[in-house]
Amino acid sequence: MTEIKRPRLKEKYEKEIISQLITEYKYKNVMQVPKLQKITINMGIGSATSNPKDLETAVRDLTRISGQKPVITKAKKSIASFKVREGNAIGCKITLRGARMYEFLDRLLNIAIPRTKDFRGISKKGFDGSGNYTLGLREQTIFPEVDLEDSQVIKGMNITFTINSKNDADSYSLLEKFGFPFKK
Repeated sequence: MTEIKRPRLKEKYEKEIISQLITEYKYKNVMQVPKLQKITINMGIGSATSNPKDLETAVRDLTRISGQKPVITKAKKSIASFKVREGNAIGCKITLRGARMYEFLDRLLNIAIPRTKDFRGISKKGFDGSGNYTLGLREQTIFPEVDLEDSQVIKGMNITFTINSKNDADSYSLLEKFGFPFKK
């Protein structure tokens, strides 16, 4: 029987980060330690109303990046100035949990972010007050899975890290221990 390979960052969390956070914040119980629950990746494709091929390209790229098929998001309201009608496909999103979440996080931190041009660190302003963090990327081509010739449309994406923490300081400490390169 072959042994199932566990994600590297999950093992790091269980073996190192939990004990570091317990000593740093003096938690009485392991269940109080902040934990990454899910990662949501969202791509808004404004040109999808006039050019449906852009949405297909975005879905294909997001599938390659995340390893699972995205859900197509539709407009909730009609907005005439944007030429959007209710029910039009305007983007795609994915929610990652478990092993896929940790594998994506590993690729994001060690491969994709270092490939960003003129990278000076991730902003600390992406926290929402409840411990969740949102990171905006300008282009999906920083991921090696995306083929530059196939992707005619270069679109950005929002990556939201949902953490079961009560405040931003605990979440910041958790993400920093995972290796997030925050600006100093």
